[in-house]
Amino acid sequence: MDAFDPAVYGDSVAEIYDERLSETQRETNLTVDFLAPLAAELGGPVLELGIGTGRVAIPLAERGFTVHGIDASPKMLEKLRTKPGAERIEATLGDFSDLSALHASYGLIFLVFNTLFALTTQEAQIRCFASVAERLRPGGKFVVHAFVPDPVRLAQRQYIEIRSVDVDSVRLNLSRYDPTIQKISMVHLVIDARGTHLYPVPMRYAYPAEIDLMARLAGLVLRERWSSYTREPFAADSRLHLSIYERPAL
Repeated sequence: MDAFDPAVYGDSVAEIYDERLSETQRETNLTVDFLAPLAAELGGPVLELGIGTGRVAIPLAERGFTVHGIDASPKMLEKLRTKPGAERIEATLGDFSDLSALHASYGLIFLVFNTLFALTTQEAQIRCFASVAERLRPGGKFVVHAFVPDPVRLAQRQYIEIRSVDVDSVRLNLSRYDPTIQKISMVHLVIDARGTHLYPVPMRYAYPAEIDLMARLAGLVLRERWSSYTREPFAADSRLHLSIYERPAL
């Protein structure tokens, strides 16, 4: 998995991405409900990093917001462009750790569904925060949604998760962990009537405190942190965090 570039995951799953995430429609609705008031408050276009097939961006645009997006996967963006409502979205092909190809300034930029961890080095993640800070207007906000690494899984150095077992299909996640560089080498394994399919998911995880430091290095300030889109308090046993960083007004 060392040879993976930022497009590998998206290109491998583009055709089945929406089908695989069909069970997350409730989460999609909650995500859009959370982001929409921020977009209305902050004004101007909003930017999604790792826009993918438009799972969040299209319903957000349907609420009347100007939505831009960037993604490293050509196949993901091709899938996006086939969808009704995609014509409202300005999507750019590129690595979202470097936003120099974008020229707009934004009131709101967001990264959801663990997408920050698709940047597989600390340097790329730091570069992402720096790029976001450059694109945010003073007073603008950056929303990051990511899982909190589980120390029990990390101690075992490997993990197998059964996602579903049906009469005609099985879905598994198989993971190996390298704590020295905080890397997860994961494969989604799907066995069904069409055959056996492997979808690689390389990730570089980070704890909330490290993510906060990346934000501080970029000049961003943590304003809020929740454990869900329904604003449940973040606590020691939270499995997810929803963090809102701000570029301070001049």
